[in-house]
Amino acid sequence: MAEVGFYHLSTTSLERALPRLLERAWSQGYRIVVRAASRERVEHLDAVLWTYEEAAFLPHGSLRDGNPGMQPIWLTCRDENPNRASMIVLTDGLDAGDLSSFHRCADIFDGNDVKAVEAARERWQRVREAGHSVTYWQQTAGGWKRNT
Repeated sequence: MAEVGFYHLSTTSLERALPRLLERAWSQGYRIVVRAASRERVEHLDAVLWTYEEAAFLPHGSLRDGNPGMQPIWLTCRDENPNRASMIVLTDGLDAGDLSSFHRCADIFDGNDVKAVEAARERWQRVREAGHSVTYWQQTAGGWKRNT
């Protein structure tokens, strides 16, 4: 069973929070798949990861780059795990579907969007009923706070 964390964005955008979450996961040894809703969204997130901070570097790639097995972080809009990731990061309200090939899942959603919050609650219920370990993280001005 996967460990699924729901990340409720409230103080920053996905574009600001995602790089930090990926830095942390990558530093812990995870290979990661980031799933977005469209090819255009993947390209946008790719640009964000190259430019979010001048001195930072997150090794990543997408279909445009090729060689998924060589990429520690793979950006995609497909239901795939071509880099043998042990962690998946879901954006844009996407449902994970089958989590059997992942140890961890981060479901990041916009807490300022009522529909996104409701959809996240529904995803929470589904993964909990499927038997996964579920945690909830609320973004605060001081960082992420785990809520019970």
